[in-house]
Amino acid sequence: MSAMAASSFVAPAGKLVQVPAEGLLSKEYAKERAKLIDAKQARCDTTSGDPSEVGHTVYLSVIDAEGNIVSWIQSISDLFGSGVCVDGMGFHLHDRAGGMTLDPAQPNALAPRKRPFHTIIPGFMEKGDLHIGFGIQRGLNQAQAQAQFASNIADHRMNIQAALEAPRFTKTTLGGCDVRIESRVPAEAREELTRRGHWLTVGGEYSGYMGGGQAVLRDSANKVNYGASSPRKDGAAIPEPDPYFAPAARTKAR
Repeated sequence: MSAMAASSFVAPAGKLVQVPAEGLLSKEYAKERAKLIDAKQARCDTTSGDPSEVGHTVYLSVIDAEGNIVSWIQSISDLFGSGVCVDGMGFHLHDRAGGMTLDPAQPNALAPRKRPFHTIIPGFMEKGDLHIGFGIQRGLNQAQAQAQFASNIADHRMNIQAALEAPRFTKTTLGGCDVRIESRVPAEAREELTRRGHWLTVGGEYSGYMGGGQAVLRDSANKVNYGASSPRKDGAAIPEPDPYFAPAARTKAR
């Protein structure tokens, strides 16, 4: 893998930042970061990696009869976003630019035509004939929850509803050993995590800190669609009504 120069990652204000996609997707970089995980002891001082060298969110996923999938997420970020409501339209403008920094040496430096750091990540997965559109909400929880959702499907062979419902953990701070975890995780597992140095905050069975989520799956071989919705917040998996139930069809049937 050709490493991307650090200078192309840290850009002065007014310059766009080139995302080190090759490094982020690198198996070598993933192995490097994985080596830092100690299964027997919590690591409270782990720092961020550098891949360049190697409640206010709505999500929906939709799939049509032909198997086209839309994975869509919208967030105003902080409370009431920017506080500005579009006249006559009834929706607030977000304040995602607040996530930028005024330090010109940082990749997230405020500048025109740049996107700030954020956690808006509507996702897709596929393997063979199976195609999934999915998303999970709640700030810094999103990437962690999506990883657990993907692992539930790929590693534990769960269906999309079970993968959304499965007990989860999340970390909403940077650094340290504090972890939020749902009470459905067995007590013996939580006790073992505490013994290894993690500081657990145990939430409800379906804690809102873990974020709600939705998912759809298309089995293109059998032309069957599936939908799933997390019980952690408002949401539902809603199938398209059979044409028989359309008003015109019912009138004709009579």
